[in-house]
Parts: sequence; structure tokens; C-alpha cells
Amino acid sequence: MSDIDICIQQLDKRYSRRVLKVQSFCKKIIRSAWFSHTPAEVSLVLADDDFVHDLNFRYRGKDSATNVLSFETKNQPPKGFLWLAGDIIVAYETVLKEAKAQEKTFEAHLAHLLVHGTLHLQGYDHLTEQDAVKMESLEKKIMKSLGYDNPYKDVE
Repeated sequence: MSDIDICIQQLDKRYSRRVLKVQSFCKKIIRSAWFSHTPAEVSLVLADDDFVHDLNFRYRGKDSATNVLSFETKNQPPKGFLWLAGDIIVAYETVLKEAKAQEKTFEAHLAHLLVHGTLHLQGYDHLTEQDAVKMESLEKKIMKSLGYDNPYKDVE
């Protein structure tokens, strides 16, 4: 695992009610999903649906909240400089609603979305079937290593 700094801004304090030591938890999950060998910094924002809705509309043209957004920095810096890998933003109400609908704990669903977002920052995507299979396979492997169930078991 490479050096990675994780900066967390907790805009919505409800995360702390759902996950014990939420900032340590988030750092552990992101580090577990980080495969890049370039020293990097990741920014995580624990937000609410309104905040994510605004970003989703502004940057993706979608007039709704979503569970997680990732904004990756495509250009890596010169060797030896810290890479600002990008931002992960999570929407509290959507995560809670989806966790309940999928009969998962909030913690397990949040872990999956952090893994998902971290993989996006490293260039993984799910736009094609082949890319989706590759990314989901990695997500399952990481989640299993963290002690969680297959996040796609209800979909398969």
C-alpha cells in the first residue's frame, strides 16, 4: 500500500450517530481500497442529500441526489510530489435509505460506497459491461477482506 493522506470534512454530523469513530472508519476503508503506488491525498466529504444533489446537478446535469460522487484528478504530478487524487462525496439520507432497502447496515453500505468511490479515483469505472465486472470483482474482494458481505448479492 502506498502513502495516502485522507482529509475528511464531516458536513453532516449524523454519520457519527451511525458509525462509531466514523473518521477512523472511513480512513481504514479508503486505505483498504487504495492500490496506487503514487503518494496521494484523497478528500472525503460526509454530506447530506441537498449538498450532493447540488453537485450532481452542477457537474453531471442530474437533478437528484445520488449515494456517492467521485471527482478524480486525471493528471498525476511529477515524481516525488503528492498527487491530489480527487474527492469523494457521500449523501447521508440516500445511503440510509438504500441500506434499509437492501437490508444492510448503514456501516456496511457506507463501506461499500467508500470502496466504490476510491476505485473511481484510481481510474476504475463501470460504463461498459467488461469494466463493471472488473470493478465489481474488486469491490467484492475488498469488502470480503474487510469482513463484509458481497455488496452485490441482492443484484446477482
